[in-house]
Amino acid sequence: MSLHIRKPLMSVALIIMLAFTAIAGCSTNGTAGGESPEGGTPAESDVGPETGKDAETGEPAATVPIKVFKSHMGVGTIPGSDDPHVQYVAKNTGVEYQLVTTPPGSEPAEYINLMIASDDLPDILRPIGGVEQTLIQQGGALALDELLPKYAPHVWESIPQEAWDIVRSASEDGKIYYVPKVFLVPERAPLIRQDWVEAVGMEMPKTVEEYKELLRAFRDKDPNGNGKKDELPTTGREFGRWMDHLFAIYGVAMWEGYPEWDIYEGEIQYAGVSENMRAAIAFIRDLYAEKLLDNETFLNKGDVWTAKINNNLVGSWYHLPANLRDRVTAMRQSAPNAYVAGMPLPKAEGFDGFVTQKSMGEPEWVIPKASEDKAEHALKLLDFFYNEENDDFIRFGIEGVQHEVVDGKKMILPPADNKPIALGMRNLTTEEDMEVRIDQTIPEDMQQMVRDIFKISTADARRIAGDGLPSTVYEGFPDIQSHKLFQEYLTKIVIGEWPIEKFDEFVERWNKAGGETVTKRVQEWYAKTNQ
Repeated sequence: MSLHIRKPLMSVALIIMLAFTAIAGCSTNGTAGGESPEGGTPAESDVGPETGKDAETGEPAATVPIKVFKSHMGVGTIPGSDDPHVQYVAKNTGVEYQLVTTPPGSEPAEYINLMIASDDLPDILRPIGGVEQTLIQQGGALALDELLPKYAPHVWESIPQEAWDIVRSASEDGKIYYVPKVFLVPERAPLIRQDWVEAVGMEMPKTVEEYKELLRAFRDKDPNGNGKKDELPTTGREFGRWMDHLFAIYGVAMWEGYPEWDIYEGEIQYAGVSENMRAAIAFIRDLYAEKLLDNETFLNKGDVWTAKINNNLVGSWYHLPANLRDRVTAMRQSAPNAYVAGMPLPKAEGFDGFVTQKSMGEPEWVIPKASEDKAEHALKLLDFFYNEENDDFIRFGIEGVQHEVVDGKKMILPPADNKPIALGMRNLTTEEDMEVRIDQTIPEDMQQMVRDIFKISTADARRIAGDGLPSTVYEGFPDIQSHKLFQEYLTKIVIGEWPIEKFDEFVERWNKAGGETVTKRVQEWYAKTNQ
């Protein structure tokens, strides 16, 4: 089982320090995944230069409206022009942001494609489903090479050169068409209820068999102590998503339930067709048969899955440690001693397990060519969120809306349906975030818990060879890109409808459906970017 390390991991201490830029990642805190919670009105003396003033007269300049599209913005209402957060950003940038999101019931990628087809695009957007490549290939994305240093110097200087190189590798002309996400830490981790482990009189498992025994104890020994024996040892979501910990044990590169690309048998390959994947599926099938894996896993939508965890029904799962504040708070409503720990990956004989880490290159922001006349202002808005001088405001936002002051400390408030969402645009880790965030956004009784989880997950994490892979490799093969064939075979094998031997059929079908061509493209990209 050959494993590949493209870049050495940073020290545990540094990675823990970097980790807290994930505090709001993929959460329901009113911001999109991977961002900081926003809000907070700084003292008047803390307010930065009024870049919204006319350079010649010194009078307030008319603000420029910029439409910002983000899907999955979380709980809350869309702010209007009278919103204090919108006004503060406008005062300091000359830009009034106008949030635009996917209508209820719409699929984000389809909705963005509809906007492209109708020429009704926002001024800056967070791409999803490879839509950035659609724009690039159709000449609909604006090249940013010259604009970034001029109008967004903090963005330009903050993002590592390696990330910009990866972005350039995603276009035929080698230009920069999007601002990438940069995340140098393992955002996701195997999590386990430490209070359950203690309740059943066991210890953290070191091997796969010990893990199974622990899950059996969760199933049979009523660790909740409510007499119902309704505990779910471990769980996942529909299409087999968000149970990456079960694949990670067998060295499978997975990202939120989607197989990734890593080194297997000496070259970069799709993890979905590897022998590691076959072993992982066989293991997960056994868990399902014993009811150690929630038998509703393939039916669980996100809100149902979350509710099961928050309501003290799940013992072992996979998600973002940064979300634990709200999760543990919910758990302790009925289980005051609830305590979540990071689970070191149990050892599977013959396999080297790891937690998948993707650090850079994923598309974060694109400016449509149609909005070229507003690009200067869109980039100034983006630059505001990358300027360290604005960190306090970006982190805490408006008092009474995004944060409250408790004993002299600013504490992030949970989102609510009747509260406006505060825009966040930065998706880049910084060393400085750690101590501030752990001190001011995590309750004191949870701080060590979160530190320990990041320490454990960091020890098991590594960057995969396919980190930063452009979606162009899938051109002409949308079903390969969507992982639909993989999800079909995974589901039917795990629930027992098909035998594990059907995995060989899947590999054959995947290759014939375009997998061989895509693999060749991926290997060419890998050779090019690792010269």
